Amino acid sequence: MRTDDGGILPPVGDVLASIATGLWRWDNATGLVTFDAEAARLLGLPAEPTILTEAGARAHFHPVDWNEIDGIVALAVAEGTVAEARLRVMDGQNRVLRTVRSRSKPIMHGEEYELIGTMQEVADSPVGTAARTPVTGDWRRSREAFLLDAGRALAEARSTAEVLRVAAGLSMPGFSPDGLAVFGVAGDRLTIIGHHGHQPGDDGPFVDMPLNTDYPAADVVRSGRAVYLSSPSQYKERYPSTWPLASRFGRESWAFLPLSAGGRTMGAWMAAFAYPVSFTPDERSVLTTVARMLAQALSRAGVAESERELTEGLQRSMLPTLGPEIPGLSVAARYVPTGGGLQVGGDWYDMIPLPNGRIALVIGDVQGHDVRAAGLMGQLRIALRAYASEGHRPDAVLSRASRFLYGITDSITYGSTGGPDAGGTADPRFATCLYVEADPATGRLEIARAGHPDPVVRTSDGTVLIRPTAGGLPLGIDPDPDYPTTSITLEPGELMMLCTDGLIETGGHDMLTGFTRLRAILEEHAGDDLELLADALVQGVHGPSSHHSTGPLADRREDDIAVLLLCRPSPGCGCDTGVPVRPLIRRIMLTIAQAEPERIAECRQQLRDLLHDWADPEQVDSAVLMLSEMVTNVLVHTDGDALLIAEARGELGERRLRVEVADASDELPHKRKPGELASSGRGLVLMELLADAWGVDPRGEGKSIWFELYESMAL
Repeated sequence: MRTDDGGILPPVGDVLASIATGLWRWDNATGLVTFDAEAARLLGLPAEPTILTEAGARAHFHPVDWNEIDGIVALAVAEGTVAEARLRVMDGQNRVLRTVRSRSKPIMHGEEYELIGTMQEVADSPVGTAARTPVTGDWRRSREAFLLDAGRALAEARSTAEVLRVAAGLSMPGFSPDGLAVFGVAGDRLTIIGHHGHQPGDDGPFVDMPLNTDYPAADVVRSGRAVYLSSPSQYKERYPSTWPLASRFGRESWAFLPLSAGGRTMGAWMAAFAYPVSFTPDERSVLTTVARMLAQALSRAGVAESERELTEGLQRSMLPTLGPEIPGLSVAARYVPTGGGLQVGGDWYDMIPLPNGRIALVIGDVQGHDVRAAGLMGQLRIALRAYASEGHRPDAVLSRASRFLYGITDSITYGSTGGPDAGGTADPRFATCLYVEADPATGRLEIARAGHPDPVVRTSDGTVLIRPTAGGLPLGIDPDPDYPTTSITLEPGELMMLCTDGLIETGGHDMLTGFTRLRAILEEHAGDDLELLADALVQGVHGPSSHHSTGPLADRREDDIAVLLLCRPSPGCGCDTGVPVRPLIRRIMLTIAQAEPERIAECRQQLRDLLHDWADPEQVDSAVLMLSEMVTNVLVHTDGDALLIAEARGELGERRLRVEVADASDELPHKRKPGELASSGRGLVLMELLADAWGVDPRGEGKSIWFELYESMAL
């Protein structure tokens, strides 16, 4: 090799050997390490060129030092800097031969790299060191604890604001920056996402900076490599044009690190120090690790915020507003998406003006908690509105909706764009639905139900009852279904709640225990306006108190929630004033047709609900038994239907229960003395034994049989 003036330099190997410096090369692709003669001598091997495997080379160094050099090399590869470390050379008896200093530079070959470096013997360094400055074991433990805490805090952050708040509170072991900034990229501009340790307005010059600006953060975004500036002079030398912007903050050292996630540099993180920092490999390692965690947290937060925005927009576009007030009726509604995924689902509610001056209230639940369920929900809701607006009765509306849903889910192959034969997977869905046509003037309700939970009625005195209604299969199962209707009257002061099963079952509940929980809320908030009651129902299921009322099932199931409240206000119901005036009468009325003997069970349950706070449970059992006998006798011994009227009147603890069952037959019952094997004839005997009063009254056409129980008699 010749110099500029024509002189000849000795070979590099001779120069290194003369100063006792060895040369080595580590090929990451092959895993082989090559040492020249001097490097081999320093390792305690014969002084001749040697090739070792990575494991063979590792065996000649102290394991603690090798573990640290592994991290330093990884940092140098990521940053494109020089890797420098001190390592203890061990002999075959695990004794320290000498301490060497290694300096190497990574050379990239695509995804692989090789290290070319030098090795020179130095004075012994403190035990366990591998960096340019001594690092104690306590510092390492503190660093590990800090990184664990930082990782946990950043992993729990759910929004960009939370991530920035966590980043601002990070206190690094041994060195803490007093100024932080997170830069983002918008097109070809550098923006500031957030900062800490600066006064309002200090970020002005950096808010909208072109990426080609001679500024460290822009340089980091362009190159994807970190920039460390240990002194103001380094900053001024490397970035003279933007140094005046940074000099006014009075900082002494700066670290600018790339924020990379998914192979893409999404921004830069700046940590500025008020005192000089040399940025040792250990310090750079901590900063690099924090930058990676910060980038991942920001990426997760960005995805979560995009999903929330998508969810809210999708739900807003699909769920209606309840519109103007309805004379004679008050309405309130709530929707709460499930807690997982995109937080969209198939639950919905709707209020539809009808041509005859009535209104239709609809609530439903499409199977599933995904985007497809939400899409089907939107289609089904539009179809229901169209059928209802045409003036069809409730049963016809649901029949047409079922045929519509059956058609679109049976003919479309999910995951395919080419129809049923395109190779996708069939994804049939069904939906439950409750359709109520209401007459605001009279409170008359026509109800059709497709596999949906029954409505719940709170009477004017605060009693909460499940109102059984006739129903059919869920929508989309049968293309030609039949949906019988049930007619009831919502009396002044009464409230009806329509809900999806999420309101009942969320929290591990079944239908029974879930209703018990809701009944307590409905009774507790009697007299509140509908908006407060709707909030209370949602809080009872999803709020903090819900964790104290989990159901009998082991898992805490989450589901979409839709709830629709309908009230027919009266002067004393409290819907407007919040001060209810409760009447002293509870009443239920039911008709049991000859073809519906299964409804006897509904009668028994309705009576139990009516008497849920009766003082004596044995009297309740007696009333249910006598009612069952009376209704059964009508269906067995006559050709007509049974009309049930049950009424509880009076103050709590002094009430009188009167139950009356009427039919169209003129034949009066007679008291008999049945034998031991007789299958009938005991009804009047039971009433004489159990009732406080009873009787049979002839009517113009037919008769009625009744009994009474007095609550005070049981106290």
